[in-house]
Amino acid sequence: MGAIGGDESVQWDKMNGAEVVNGGGSGAGSLDRIQVLVRVRPLSDKEIARGEPAEWECINDTTIMFRSTFPDRPTAPTAYTFDRVFHSECSTKEVYQEGVKEVALSVVGGINSSVFAYGQTSSGKTFTMTGVTECTVADIYDYINKHEERAFVLKFSAIEIYNEVVRDLLSAENTPLRLWDDAEKGTYVENLTEVILRDWNHLKGLISVCEAQRRTGETFLNEKSSRSHQILKLTVESSAREFLGKDKSTTLVASVNFVDLAGSERASQAMSAGTRLKEGCHINKSLLSLGTVIRKLSMGSNVHVPYRDSKLTRILQPSLGGNARTAIICTLSPATSHIEQSRNTLFFGSCAKDVVTNAQVNVVMSDKTLVKHLQKEVARLESELRQPVSNSSLEAQVKEKDNQIRKVQCMENSSLFSLVPE
Repeated sequence: MGAIGGDESVQWDKMNGAEVVNGGGSGAGSLDRIQVLVRVRPLSDKEIARGEPAEWECINDTTIMFRSTFPDRPTAPTAYTFDRVFHSECSTKEVYQEGVKEVALSVVGGINSSVFAYGQTSSGKTFTMTGVTECTVADIYDYINKHEERAFVLKFSAIEIYNEVVRDLLSAENTPLRLWDDAEKGTYVENLTEVILRDWNHLKGLISVCEAQRRTGETFLNEKSSRSHQILKLTVESSAREFLGKDKSTTLVASVNFVDLAGSERASQAMSAGTRLKEGCHINKSLLSLGTVIRKLSMGSNVHVPYRDSKLTRILQPSLGGNARTAIICTLSPATSHIEQSRNTLFFGSCAKDVVTNAQVNVVMSDKTLVKHLQKEVARLESELRQPVSNSSLEAQVKEKDNQIRKVQCMENSSLFSLVPE
């Protein structure tokens, strides 16, 4: 498997009749920043009953402003700017079409992509991610139906991270799964179930199984709160039908991750105790690691990034600072009681929008094509090694260097002479 970017991807496109986009490996890719969106939900019935006003206002398509009638911290910013901001009346369809679609659908062309939902419990994360997932998959199947010249295979897997334990959501067994590192595949989950999809209805059924298996519980903020991080992974493989089974056969392979994170609120805010408190501690620890990784990545390339501090960041490493296009949807409540948590969510988004990823085209060659490609590269290198370097060429290079040294010495001497007093 290899990655091809830039002009080389166009050449492979012409050679193999493929529609190429981005993926992983060694080729040059396209630098891209994480797309950061903010979605403000309407005030809930409880918030309205308590008489809480909406403290946050979307003043345009890219800026959200804090408009509180209460005294605020003088050092806190009052306005935040992102790639896109959606007010409380916007539908999930609008969030998808105007903020997520371009990133998510990169997968059909061979580019890895990820869509996150980040925010406190009851801010609308799961609701938003459910809608975004449905819209993305519907568009993928629509794309497949319109491109009969290519053969597609779709695979689906799903995990949750609960109390720092990884579990397969498509398996009835509650067995913890281990993480392994591989030079080619990167970090992967051992013995994870991966199902080849028949159609859209098949996938809907599997997603329902995941929803039923995921850990939820009642908290002060929500009657059915997600107590784990959920990652749904859809892998898309495609090949040009005219080259199937032939020496020139190549396959584009990419995955899109739908990541629904657990709530980012503090335990005191959720009034957690017992099991909920333990869950909240693990959630906060992994989200703290995620925040640290985001901040480190936003600082540039010369900083150590602690991906291995949590299983969440370890699994999502390619999506955060590697081979993927990524969109993060920050969800928040505008109510007075959630001001501090909403500000923390916006701070997280502000750091994330400075993170650069490097997505590349994922191309899997047939064995024969790969062997031929390597043989040509070996022959080229051997040819360069066999070419003798003539003595006359070496002598000319040495003379040129000597002349340059003499000129520098003469300039230094003349400068020193000019400094001597008459």
